[in-house]
Amino acid sequence: MIADRRPLPVRFGDRLRACRNRAEISQEALGEMTALHRTEIGLLERGEREPRLSTIIKFASALDVPLHELAGGISWQPGPSGAGDFEFRNLRAVPVV
Repeated sequence: MIADRRPLPVRFGDRLRACRNRAEISQEALGEMTALHRTEIGLLERGEREPRLSTIIKFASALDVPLHELAGGISWQPGPSGAGDFEFRNLRAVPVV
């Protein structure tokens, strides 16, 4: 298996977009449900912004998915001298649309 080396916000954005598309909800509708602007959702889906925990919880509630569907499977793997990297594994295959 090839490790996914894309930054954490990009990988989260893929999950967010997949869940939103599966729910057949537009960015604008999701924004209304979460009190976020559509452009903010676009930035998050493209991985240009890193979401706050409160935002992830809003998305999970609005999309009616368990929190782990958006943020589960993420762990920190420490490296030498405190450096490390996030490890991101799929708990359940979420197709990227």
